[in-house]
Amino acid sequence: MLNSIYRYIPAIESLRGYSLDTFRRDLFAGTTVAAVSVPQAIAYAMIFNMPAEYGLYTAIVMTVVGSLLASSKQLINGPTNVISLAMLSALSVVPVEILKERWIEAAVLMAFLVGGIQTAIALMRLGDLSRYISHAVIVGFTAGASVLLILDQLKNALGLSQPKGLEHAHFLKRFWLTMTEGGNVNWIALAIAVGTISVTLGLRSINRKFKIILPDLLMAIICSGFVVWLFNLGSHGVKLVDKVPPKLPSFGVPLLDLELIRSLAGSATAIALLGLLEAIAMSKSLASRSRQKLDINQQCLSEGVANMAGSFFNCFPGSGSLTRSYINFQAGAVTQWSGVICAGMVALTIIGLAPLAQFIPKAALAGVLLLTATRMIDLSDLLYHIRATRFDAIIVMATALAAVFVSIEYCILIGVLLSFLFYVPRAAKVSMTELVVTSQRLIRERMPNDPLCKFFRVYNFEGELFFGSSPDFEELLERIENEVKPSSAGTDQFSTAPIIKVVLLRLKHVRNLDAVCLHKLGSFLDRLQAIGVKVALTGIRDDVFTALDAVGIVEKVGSNQVFRENQQLWSATMGAVSWAYQQLGNNRCAHCIHGESINEADGEMFFMI
Repeated sequence: MLNSIYRYIPAIESLRGYSLDTFRRDLFAGTTVAAVSVPQAIAYAMIFNMPAEYGLYTAIVMTVVGSLLASSKQLINGPTNVISLAMLSALSVVPVEILKERWIEAAVLMAFLVGGIQTAIALMRLGDLSRYISHAVIVGFTAGASVLLILDQLKNALGLSQPKGLEHAHFLKRFWLTMTEGGNVNWIALAIAVGTISVTLGLRSINRKFKIILPDLLMAIICSGFVVWLFNLGSHGVKLVDKVPPKLPSFGVPLLDLELIRSLAGSATAIALLGLLEAIAMSKSLASRSRQKLDINQQCLSEGVANMAGSFFNCFPGSGSLTRSYINFQAGAVTQWSGVICAGMVALTIIGLAPLAQFIPKAALAGVLLLTATRMIDLSDLLYHIRATRFDAIIVMATALAAVFVSIEYCILIGVLLSFLFYVPRAAKVSMTELVVTSQRLIRERMPNDPLCKFFRVYNFEGELFFGSSPDFEELLERIENEVKPSSAGTDQFSTAPIIKVVLLRLKHVRNLDAVCLHKLGSFLDRLQAIGVKVALTGIRDDVFTALDAVGIVEKVGSNQVFRENQQLWSATMGAVSWAYQQLGNNRCAHCIHGESINEADGEMFFMI
């Protein structure tokens, strides 16, 4: 029972050996992260027109549940800028005539759908498949998302208003019409945005210089709010955040509207995948620094359950936060309980300071988001992937451009599709090299000037033998068949055409045999046996032997002609070569090893590949 609890709730297991010093470090880290979470949660809610309190609810519930279940000890879940950007595009299907209420209901329902999809992925143990998605997808997505975030927040920084009736228009159209028809620039709002950025950067400089941790974002937001209150800037056209009720999230069942579910299903799938990729990438980055062992499927489960649980407490979808997780790690967090403490501090902030949120200007939050967007892009990482290979460059550019010109939630699917399109053909490769036995008793790869043996051949295969590589595998087998098959001239007594008597196939480095390739191998063996060529299989690992035996290939070849790894007194390949020479008898070329038999007693044989 306890083992099951420890397995599915890693935070409980971390209590083993939990000390006062560990609690002190988790408390400091959690409090530090909470100071960043409050302004970020409000800002990320603002990205897709959600009331501020819903961002704070997400920063409480999702952070608590995610921390309790997370495999990563430092990852902080909650609202993130990239998920909020995706939500802005995804919720464009909501009818405009009942926009506000339906918009909130759709956002909460989206959390339920995203959580369900992520939980299903975890329960089917598909989380490890994320390794097959190129990191270039994340790099491209981050670049595209940062551009969108900058463009989206310019209207708030400039004090412009989006014209009515554009809710279903493409983002770029909305941006252009807002910039051209959104009214005059509010210079006070612009000054607030610039001032917020300046205060934040100044406090960060102080933090670096004096090695302290001041809550730069929170202090910058407080300063802007104080200025708004002091000079009554709300009456000068400066847009403010809606009032935040001083209450904690309450339980409620999401609205399960089938028509709305059908409308959101595609976007929910894209956002679910995006959230997992974001959380997994962040978890791996933290694990590499803290040398922590990570369970990817458990991490996927924590994301799914956190989103589903959040949907019952008026939360919108979230994921692992890049900035808050790094701050948590740098502040010295030891266990997942720092995230629980962080959520508790955010809850106390809502109860105690919610009335003051009405003085927070949207321009200040826009400044925070603009600063966040510029920090999202790692220019060196972006250039590295563009320069690395043509495939990486294509994936990065296609994903980034799709984010801007298609939609933010579907660009990740485009990038994933490109990853698979590029990966599968490269993975479905099987290669073949010919080996020779020299007169110096050395088995090695055949060089161009090596003479060909007239009586037997050795071929070494490497690669994945599954349906994707079957055309290449079949072509290589046909090459062997054409090389060893006697021509019509071979029946003439004066012909010098070689008549191959023995063929060795070395399969030590083949993997993932499936029915398609096994069938092609079996047919090849039938054709060679029909023309009197003896075939032996060598370097056979246990898993390969099991597959060969299951389809009758071992019986077809003969068990004495299947040379298995770890079951020979010496190398399986050298044992197969010894067997081949025994079959040849006196039919040997001048450069072949001569003697009645070839074994360890005749002298040492060397193998090099």
